[in-house]
This record gives sequence, structure tokens and C-alpha cells, in this order.
Amino acid sequence: MPFKFIHLTDTHLANPGLKLYGLDPRARLDAAIADINQHQSDAAFAVVTGDLTHWGEPDSYTNFAEAMAALKIPYIAMVGNHDRRVTCLDALKAAPRDANGFVQGTRTTEHGLFVFLDTLDETSHAGEMCAKRLGWLASTLAAAPADMPLVVFMHHPPFPVGVHAMDEIGLKQSAEFAEVIAPYRARIRHLFFGHVHRPIFGSWGRIPFSTLRGTNHQVWFELDQSAPHLASHEPPAYGVVLIDDENLVVHSHDFLDQSLRFPFAPPAGMDGRDYALSFPAR
Repeated sequence: MPFKFIHLTDTHLANPGLKLYGLDPRARLDAAIADINQHQSDAAFAVVTGDLTHWGEPDSYTNFAEAMAALKIPYIAMVGNHDRRVTCLDALKAAPRDANGFVQGTRTTEHGLFVFLDTLDETSHAGEMCAKRLGWLASTLAAAPADMPLVVFMHHPPFPVGVHAMDEIGLKQSAEFAEVIAPYRARIRHLFFGHVHRPIFGSWGRIPFSTLRGTNHQVWFELDQSAPHLASHEPPAYGVVLIDDENLVVHSHDFLDQSLRFPFAPPAGMDGRDYALSFPAR
């Protein structure tokens, strides 16, 4: 069986009972967790790639921790531009911490070293990797065995994705980040990030990447730079990632989807063509 883990991002928890953009972020995270528990409880762990909260308040992190306590698998909590580093670390044991107090860390798995990065700049919504964080990354990658695959997680994308308003608040040190990982590009099996609230998949300098919709609100798809920056109520999603020695597959699952589900095969005694042409019958 492939190794499985869950990717969640941009949960944007507010203080208990508060709605955000007309939606209840706690209720939607609860629904994601319930779906994971029911259908994906054999996953090794979940990774939440930042924007755990919307305003970074202590009560919002308590709200997040209480929601995640229902998850039947372990999880790793990362920070994004809406988070507050010290508040997050004080509230969440699931948040990694490096020697400089950044929310960074690693996890060794049967399919390589998973590396979790802190791109939070508390003065801007853009991403930042200062010299200390880049130095930590460089030393972490250098210390990994030369034949060990790498899987990297961060909140901000380190390259433009084409959604202009989000590209303006991407990682500021994209060139410096690219330089640090350059010797290891062939070993990076995948780059996971959040921030964009869109389902986007592709490759960056031959590194495969993916990102997902958040669990609350989304960013409307618009490539026209002159168009307004819009949020939306598109369906939320979480990712199910399957890894073996040869392949890494990312499934994006719209866990609140309520559309009709039906078997492809007709029931016994019914003509297949009639079933296909007439179904669903009410």
C-alpha cells in the first residue's frame, strides 16, 4: 500500500462563534476533520500549510486546537501570513520550532525527509525567508543523506502562479530560496504550499508542486491583472497524497460536495442503455 498523508491549508479560524466572509470556518474545518476520520483515517498524518487563523488571536488558536483534537491522526501545523508566530507556538504542540524560534522542522518518513518552512512576515502579507531561515534550510538539506528524497512544505509559493493579486504577496526572497535548494532540486519529489486558495498543479524548474482550496473561503480565478481581487464561496477541499517508490499522487477532495452519486452499472434486469439514458430517475 502507498504511504498516505493529508494536506490541509488556509483554515482561517476566527474566535469561537464568529463567521468569516459569511461562512463558519470552525464548522467547515470540523466537516473536513469528520470526513478525514471517516474515509482517510489510515493516513500517517496531516499537514496544515498555514493561515491556521485569520487574525492570530489566542482564542482563535484555541479554537483551532480544539477542532484538530478530533482528528484521529497526528498533524503538523505551519504558519502563514494571517498567523502570529509566538501565539501559534504557545498554543500548538503540533507546530515545529527551530533553534531560532521559527515554525520550522522536519519529519523523516519511509519516503524521504519532509521539510516544513516558516514564510511568515508579521509586517506584510507577502512571504519572507530571512537569512536565519534560509540558513536553517541550507544546513537541514546538507545534513540529509545524499540518497534521501525530499518533500517540501511552505505557505507562500516561491514563484508566480498567474493570479496577479496573490503573486504580489508571494515569497519575497524567491531568488534566494531557489539558490539554496538548487543543489537538491533533483531530489525534491514535491513542493506543497497554501496561500493561494486555488487548486493549482504543475512544476517549477522541474519540481512538481500542488496547492489547494482552503477549508473556508477561496480566491476567485482571474488572470486579468486589471480585474478586481475577489473572494468566493467555491467548495472547500483537502488533499489526499499517496506516495510509493515511483509515484506521488495528489487527490483534491471537495469534502462538502453533495451531488448525486450512483452506480455505473444498471440493476439486474434493466437494460444498460435505458439506464444510462434515463438515470437518475426520480
